This record gives sequence, C-alpha cells and structure tokens, in this order.
Amino acid sequence: MKPDVAAIQVRRWGGLIWLPGLLPLVVVLGQGLGGALGPDPVLALVSRLGWWGLVALVATLAVRPLAVMTRQGWLMRWRRDLGLLAFTYLTLHLLAWAGLLLGWQPRFIGAEVAERPYILVGMAAWLLLLPLALTSTRASRRRLGRRWGQLHRLIFPAILLGLAHQWWIQKSDYTEPVLFSLVVATLLVWRLRRGRRPQRLPKKPSATP
Repeated sequence: MKPDVAAIQVRRWGGLIWLPGLLPLVVVLGQGLGGALGPDPVLALVSRLGWWGLVALVATLAVRPLAVMTRQGWLMRWRRDLGLLAFTYLTLHLLAWAGLLLGWQPRFIGAEVAERPYILVGMAAWLLLLPLALTSTRASRRRLGRRWGQLHRLIFPAILLGLAHQWWIQKSDYTEPVLFSLVVATLLVWRLRRGRRPQRLPKKPSATP
C-alpha cells in the first residue's frame, strides 16, 4: 500500500483504534463480572485500569519516534487518539479508586492520600494530562498556536510521575516497572537527541483523497 493511500485509510478509519484500545477494558470488566479478578476484584480492577492507562501513555509517546524512523508521517494521526485513550483509562482508574474502593467518602479519600503519597503522585500525573485532553481538538490547536505544543509537553512530566507511581505501589517483582522505565527512558533519550533537529516527517496528506 502506498503511503498516501495508507494516510487516507488512517484518516478515514483512525478512530477505529478505539476498538482494540478499549478491548482490555471489556476483558477486565468481563473478568470482574465473572469473578475472575482474584480475592480482591475491586483492587484488581483499579490496578489494571491504571496499568493499561500507562501502556497507552507510553504508546502515545512512542508514536513520533516510530513515525520518524519508518518515515510514515500518517502514524502521527494516531497520537491524539492514543493520548485520549490513555486519559480515559487513567480517569477510570481514578474514579474506580475513589468510587468503588473508597465509596466516594471524602474522609477515606483524604486518609488514603495522607497515608500513601504515591496516590498524590498519581493524581498529579492525571492533573497534568487533563489540559492535554481538554485541548486535544483541532480548534484548540489552532487557537493556542505555538502554545499548544508547549502545553502538550506536559506529557513528559506526566509519564515520569506515572512511572514513579507504579514503582511506588510495587511491593515485589519489579519486572514491569523496570521494563516500563527502560522503554520510557529510550523514548525520552530519542526525543532529547532529536529535539533541536529539523522535523523530517513526510508531509501530511491533503484534506482530499
């Protein structure tokens, strides 16, 4: 398939990334309803939502390197949807923690935050992602101009806070935090090395096929 044809297909069907993207949520909910989430299903649900949110966030960060290395600029069209997918999972993670685990009780939530600082770190990551989700529209990008790119660099501290959150909650077997950290470190080094270089992505296709 020629690159321009691929770009047209992605533009038409790019939103379909939500179908495989939301599949883990369907699986986890199905496991919850089927009693397959272990002895503490609510805690398992909260944990898995956060895990998939971090996976989607790392995937978002990986889009640009992948697009540049493969010279397939149309891949950038998936970055926005992946970012929104990550925000969706992390919002569900936060809501499940506050609602299902703590019953929306402010005193319980306050006590948990005071006792476990890693929760505050996770909340800080979510708050950094909130303006990115709110300004993910094309209208916001046009309105903010250069400031849009500056604002969306918040994904870097957000993902670092997400990693810190994951390291902090891990009590044994640090394989996953190590793997996440290695991938993120590789992506960040790539960004730092290319940060001041001219963009070499192929031009985006025109609005009409």
